[in-house]
Amino acid sequence: MVADKPTDSANENNDKLDVLKSTQTVVKKALDKLGYPNEVYELLKEPVRMMTVRIPVRMDNDHIKIFTGYRSQHNDAVGPTKGGVRFHPNVTEKEVKALSIWMSLKAGIVDLPYGGGKGGIICDPREMSFRELEGVSRGYVRAISQIVGPTKDIPAPDVFTNSQIMAWMMDEYSRIDEFNNPGFITGKPLVLGGSHGRETATAKGVTICIEEACKKKGFNVEGARVVVQGFGNAGSFLAKFMHDRGAKVIGISDAYGGLHDPDGLDIDYLLDRRDSFGTVTNLFKNTITNEELLELDCDILVPAAIENQITEDNAYNIKASIIVEAANGPTTLDATRILSERDILLVPDVLASSGGVTVSYFEWVQNNQGYYWTEEEVEEKLHKVIVKGFDNVYRTAETRRVDMRLAAYMVGVRKMAEASRFRGWI
Repeated sequence: MVADKPTDSANENNDKLDVLKSTQTVVKKALDKLGYPNEVYELLKEPVRMMTVRIPVRMDNDHIKIFTGYRSQHNDAVGPTKGGVRFHPNVTEKEVKALSIWMSLKAGIVDLPYGGGKGGIICDPREMSFRELEGVSRGYVRAISQIVGPTKDIPAPDVFTNSQIMAWMMDEYSRIDEFNNPGFITGKPLVLGGSHGRETATAKGVTICIEEACKKKGFNVEGARVVVQGFGNAGSFLAKFMHDRGAKVIGISDAYGGLHDPDGLDIDYLLDRRDSFGTVTNLFKNTITNEELLELDCDILVPAAIENQITEDNAYNIKASIIVEAANGPTTLDATRILSERDILLVPDVLASSGGVTVSYFEWVQNNQGYYWTEEEVEEKLHKVIVKGFDNVYRTAETRRVDMRLAAYMVGVRKMAEASRFRGWI
């Protein structure tokens, strides 16, 4: 049987959900709005370097399995590239490219001396042993060792990677590079040169953005009804931070479904029961779908899971006054337009989730200095950086009469464009 060819409408829908094309579309709009010529877009629409690697690993059954990995370096005009490494079965080259562009934008928004980088390995860590994960981690570093380093490209944790994986990667790199600079990678354990506050940094940044957004909307975090989609690193810490600030977390979800209680969920109990992959709903009988969760009646909605969760199909059903994107790319461009028309304040991912790269920068600085800060010092510095970034984006949205996403891209892309211009690249 010959399969039917996709229709034009199917292709159009796929384009709308293509994270790389969506990112490029907004980058183009931002550059046009800022008055840059088209050659600037031609430079910034794709990474300057994209590496695909093949990683052989001897598995526990004594067979060799070949894993595919990627490392994308978007733009290094401002400084070394910076970005996480994710382990996930659905990693694609396009996704890694888009994520590296987002990292460039995040660095620009919070004024860090970085360009964007990103890495990924196609694997499912939920089905791998500790020893197999170590083999993949070390093999990846060996494969990309020529293009990374503390002054070239600095990896960090991302989806399904953590401080232990960063420690393996740092150790493998130390066998290759005789100088053994711990600033090669961030998100390390404290005893190996990690920074206080790195594990909770993304959630702390989102929390600060929520507080600033509430000020703009004229209500308090205390007593606000909050829904968090995703209960991994960012989502679980965020739910805890909101609960501790007196908010009522009425809904959370993981990959298997959601939990809802209009009187507020027992977040401490859920945190105690979740597994290392952020799964908790499978312990309960009465669950709702992720689709139902997004449409709950609430004040603040935080998508902290995966891409393309809020689309033109459900954007009219969103009841929140504020949406803060803790995940990368959870809202499509069509949905962004609809939410803006409905006067819903959307704080975009490239601003809201910039806490992680900010504290990674702090870790890199501390490694380079050999002088380490207290947790209080890290939190104080993080708060100043995120508030400044939020104010800059919000002010740009107001003065240029654009939505917050386009405003964030305008702020983020300007530094890259100017650095490239001064270098004579454009």
